[in-house]
Amino acid sequence: MVTTAPTRRPARTAGALTASAALALSLTAAFGAAPAQATPPGNGKDVTATLFEWRFDSVAKACTDTLGPKGYGFVEVSPPQEHIQGSQWWTSYQPVSYKIAGRLGDRASFKSMVDTCHAAGVKVVADSVINHMSAGSGTGTGGTNYSKYNYPGYYQDQDFHSCRTAISNYADRSNVQNCELVNLSDLDTGSAYVQQTIAGYLNDLASLGVDGYRIDAAKHIAAADLAAIKSRTANPNAYWVQEVIYGAGEPIQPSEYTGTGDVDEFRSGTWLKSAFQGGRIADLANWGSGLLPGDKARTFVDNWDTERNGSTLTYKDGSAYTLANVFMLANPYGAPNVYSGYAFAGHDDGPPNGGTVNACYSDGWNCTHAWRQVANMVGFRNAVAGTGITNWWSDGNNAIAFGRGNKGFVALNRESGPVTQTFQTSLPAGSYCDVQHGDPAAGGCTGPSYTVGSDGRFTATVGAGDAVALYVGAPGGSGGGNPVGGGASFGVNATTVYGQNIYVAGSTAALGGWDTGKALLLSSAAYPVWKLDVAMAAGTAFEYKYIRKDAAGNVTWESGANRTATVPASGQVVLNDTWRN
Repeated sequence: MVTTAPTRRPARTAGALTASAALALSLTAAFGAAPAQATPPGNGKDVTATLFEWRFDSVAKACTDTLGPKGYGFVEVSPPQEHIQGSQWWTSYQPVSYKIAGRLGDRASFKSMVDTCHAAGVKVVADSVINHMSAGSGTGTGGTNYSKYNYPGYYQDQDFHSCRTAISNYADRSNVQNCELVNLSDLDTGSAYVQQTIAGYLNDLASLGVDGYRIDAAKHIAAADLAAIKSRTANPNAYWVQEVIYGAGEPIQPSEYTGTGDVDEFRSGTWLKSAFQGGRIADLANWGSGLLPGDKARTFVDNWDTERNGSTLTYKDGSAYTLANVFMLANPYGAPNVYSGYAFAGHDDGPPNGGTVNACYSDGWNCTHAWRQVANMVGFRNAVAGTGITNWWSDGNNAIAFGRGNKGFVALNRESGPVTQTFQTSLPAGSYCDVQHGDPAAGGCTGPSYTVGSDGRFTATVGAGDAVALYVGAPGGSGGGNPVGGGASFGVNATTVYGQNIYVAGSTAALGGWDTGKALLLSSAAYPVWKLDVAMAAGTAFEYKYIRKDAAGNVTWESGANRTATVPASGQVVLNDTWRN
């Protein structure tokens, strides 16, 4: 959705749904059954990563380095069309032409990105702004001179709805779909000419290899108009997902749009916030019940609008945010969309470096899609596809676990302390890599593994704000619950501000030999705890300290003497530290 100011629309349209209210809805599927999953066509993998406001060359690199290897099916890119000038993120959502000439890259870089992502096995969804044009006049990012209601080569005054005032009443269908969203010139999408012009733009994207479209502000376009536009495209079977925000009691409902394609299910995100922030995650037993059918819903923890209006969890919510993403990817309801944006201090903040990502976890780029806890759950989801929920367990409060048929099992702990439990699974007997703390590797696992007995049971201690995830196809080593491979598991509780990151430096070559330029970056996925596993030989004694780097590369060492540790004869030394000011 678009906005030109911090207040984007009446709050009631967000349709927040608490976990308790959602559980009161009709349970439409039998517990334990495998809900139908929305699967974008093309590669059989249903997880999308939205790289919000990433330049196309940076997206291409992410496809090669992370998205393809981790098994993501799709990458969603921000609007490629020419738009108004300005550094704010929302300028991307005020188009002035259908030329590919925005701040994120030109036509050549867009085409190169699509080709590179395809080579990595990742399909491309383009965020498409077709409800409206700009709110004012000027010169676009591609040099187009435009005025409101006059966009040379595309539209003139007669191509816009006659209501020339801002939407004021979400209880009035006509007002919502024929008047102007925050004063943006509203296209008459009932016009055959407008429909064909929009279809021409979508066809142009398809000619460059685009596999699908995210239809921005779909709620503000009549469902019949969208169906007509889709029918005019060269490939009406292309994947469509539509932004339709649920509003209780409103005349326009998300279900109206399922005939055209999938729909972003905003209630899935508000439900997750309710459960993980102040509620009980045990109430997620029937997550998705009463919402859109699973084969038409795209689920998400947050997006660029909801992280700014507070209706969902955000990267600022630490382990609650990470665990919500883990749960979404483990649960069979809908097709998950992992949102990967950037740190922001103000509502309007645009992308760092104009969208260039020099490196993850620097310059404010969050790279949620690359966090081990999130990225490894994509492989989990691909491995368990087609299975339902089995062996549900909860402590009645904030610790849960469940299986996915006989293919996978996950446990999540939102309690204030660790939970030790013997879990019943349907997994075949064997050793499994805990992909929350290690990566599957040839011959074993880079982190802890667990042995499931012939009775399908295994015992684990799940730390506070942490999870354990096992699946067939990610084998571990010998020995239940013991890390496979030697080394150190660093964990430090350290608060930071925008642009800062935490590193570890130490006396061994593996830790950079005290060279701050070779210090190792820790992951902020469980913020304020920063984590990193480092392989080192058994018996290695070492000294280490943590450092803080800002966006300019300035280094601040923590205070006090060097810390010391020794890698045990087998497994890892686990370090739970607190930053020393």
